[in-house]
Amino acid sequence: MLRLLFLSAILLYLLSTLLPQLGINPYISILCLVIVLSTLGIVKRFVRILGSIFLLLGLFLLWTSGADWTHYISSFGSMLDLLTLFSLVPILGIPIKLGEYSESIKTVIHKKVKTTGKLYMLTSGISYFFSIFMNLATLPMAYYSIRPALESFPIKQENRFLSRAITRGFAMPLLWAPVTPIVGIVVGMTKVSWLSILPYVLPLSIFGLLLDWLLGRQKSTKKIEDEEAVTTPELAAAKESSLKDSPFRVLQILLAIVLFIIVISTLDAYFDYSFIILVSLLVIPFSLIWALLLRRGSDFFTQLIDHFKSFTVSMKDQFFIFLSAGFLISTIQFSHTNEFINEQTLNMINVMGAEFFLLLLPLIPIGLAFIGLHPAVSLSLVAGALNPSVLGISPYIVTVAMLIGAVGSFLVGPYNATMGLMSNIIKESSFKVSNWNLGFTGLYVGFAMVYLIILEMFI
Repeated sequence: MLRLLFLSAILLYLLSTLLPQLGINPYISILCLVIVLSTLGIVKRFVRILGSIFLLLGLFLLWTSGADWTHYISSFGSMLDLLTLFSLVPILGIPIKLGEYSESIKTVIHKKVKTTGKLYMLTSGISYFFSIFMNLATLPMAYYSIRPALESFPIKQENRFLSRAITRGFAMPLLWAPVTPIVGIVVGMTKVSWLSILPYVLPLSIFGLLLDWLLGRQKSTKKIEDEEAVTTPELAAAKESSLKDSPFRVLQILLAIVLFIIVISTLDAYFDYSFIILVSLLVIPFSLIWALLLRRGSDFFTQLIDHFKSFTVSMKDQFFIFLSAGFLISTIQFSHTNEFINEQTLNMINVMGAEFFLLLLPLIPIGLAFIGLHPAVSLSLVAGALNPSVLGISPYIVTVAMLIGAVGSFLVGPYNATMGLMSNIIKESSFKVSNWNLGFTGLYVGFAMVYLIILEMFI
């Protein structure tokens, strides 16, 4: 039943965006209300409490503003675009799995990597590479690709080594990658184009990766003997299957990433559809073409069906919390509470200065992450309540500041999906995984704040 509700909501949302003349938005709102009521009793306790707070606050705002009963229903449906992206983006991971690119990665490690420092850099780089396409699927894909090779290296704390490299590499593309939901929501809320912020966030993303490499290489410099690397069972197997294990196959992923970015950039320049919609619509046909080039078309459809069969259980918490947060955002705007928030924020900026406010902005989602609020939700609430033009701050700088905060949240928020999934993979506490990233995150956010001040001076 839930699967049908979720898929119907996604399909109707896409239809309403492509064919607005159909006038199906009221049906979408009713469907979203049904989803919230249906999932209320089956989501996790913390998610239920947090979502209920959003709903009660929204109901209070509508009641105090004297809203008509129809507004109580029509206020549902916001953030369905983000849920659509969340549901469809993992499909991009299917051709990567079908292509068995992890075997090529193992071959590269055994042939080219001789020190633990270089292994750390390669692990972080591969995670960065996969994150551009696969989002959360990056974590298990990178871990299980690298983990077998660690037997050849003198690494004492393997879980810490892999966790730091994978999570940090994973987080950096979240500043700019087109399939990243957090990029979509921030771009959509601040009303800037993805191409326009790319020159500001891409250097910051690359800087984060280089900073991670510098720190990781300093702490991991032990060498391995060439004989030990050559005599491992994995290398022997790699020599037997040259086509599957060819390191040049990894370039196929790079080519696919470049093509995807070119297509998205072109569509974004010529169509008026939102950035999130363009990415959502492109995911399935792009993945299918890739699978067909790999001659795995039938396997692609099998895994595609499996994806839609299994995503209901994993998405029920997200549907409840995001639709509840979207309801609150709609009521904030309907009741003009956002104008009050803008006025108070403007007063605060006049007292503390725009520079200090920009430094404070990335810390908001990071702080809220420690009480369990997903950065996408916290940033939606912030963006839905603030108007950069009213505050006298460039929307480009606000966008960069929000994305910096999101990256920090993914790196240290003990309750988010990144930390949760990584802790499950390595069988360690999510708080321990978070603690391993605290130093790096503090240093990176510190540099990013300086970067924000520089941008504010020139934009």
